[in-house]
Amino acid sequence: MSTSPVLPFSPATGLRNPHLQTLWGPLWRKSTALEHQRERVWLSDGDFLDLDWSGPHDNTAPLVLVLHGLTGSSSSHYVLGLQHVLNARGWASVAVNWRGCSGEPNLLPRSYHSGASEDLAEVIAHLRAQRPSAPLYAVGYSLGGNVLLKYLGETGSASQLQAAVAVSVPFRLDQCADRIGLGFSRVYQAHFIREMITYLKNKERHFQHHGQHESLETLARLGPLTNLRTFWDFDGRVTAPLNGFDDANDYYKRSSSRYYLGENRTPTLIIQSRDDPFVFSHSLPEACELATSTHLELHAHGGHVGFIDGSLRQPGYYLERRIPEWLAQQAGR
Repeated sequence: MSTSPVLPFSPATGLRNPHLQTLWGPLWRKSTALEHQRERVWLSDGDFLDLDWSGPHDNTAPLVLVLHGLTGSSSSHYVLGLQHVLNARGWASVAVNWRGCSGEPNLLPRSYHSGASEDLAEVIAHLRAQRPSAPLYAVGYSLGGNVLLKYLGETGSASQLQAAVAVSVPFRLDQCADRIGLGFSRVYQAHFIREMITYLKNKERHFQHHGQHESLETLARLGPLTNLRTFWDFDGRVTAPLNGFDDANDYYKRSSSRYYLGENRTPTLIIQSRDDPFVFSHSLPEACELATSTHLELHAHGGHVGFIDGSLRQPGYYLERRIPEWLAQQAGR
């Protein structure tokens, strides 16, 4: 296990603050134009995920699976940015839209969540069948990083991935639910909860339109979507009952990637910042918890899925240099 960054990260002048790092991408980054080809994948429970492909159609080209974070999608700035630079290298990529995140509500009451590694397993099996000769890699951001690390621990040497990268991971969901309720981070908490309630209301309208009365009854049993101010509130009253967990504690315990790290057998890079406004420093794993094939790059700055360097006039995107370079090293290219 290594904790020394190979490429040092220095925040852009004027963007040393972790909140500015976190907010730069969604608020001020210019949109990256990228052409996608959408594919719908049907899951074993009758629901679907939409995949957005980019890059060469060569069945032997390296393929990178990209996993977005909470309330994100394949249109998230960090997804588009990574797919763009992978294209420039001649690598193919495919971005997952978790259930209900592609602009169309999913078909079942259940939702996507931080422990949905069974959905990731189905996507990986699909990709392996589609392009059996392509080296397959995965990159997950925030929630997507947690799902990825959980999957890697669950599957061990049978992950079917050549290597993986996880960025700004909420290793302990219970502790992150506490952290995001403190100080300025409460602004993020309020935003996420508004977005997740909108996600549920869109699903409810979809069920009403299609006359799915049983599904509507499932949502109705959640009760009124009021007074949901914290992640503990939302996950206890919504995420847990919709996805088969006893309560928020059960969901957090069974879904937190920190409990799965030691069983990972896939070469893995984790990129994390000490000033992440979603993650306590004591939520980060100790060296003894990490598998020998896992490399933790822990930076002093970077915020949450930030890592903006350069300058305000010419911002640089460290993650979009570091991730492809590390994957290329693993591929021997």
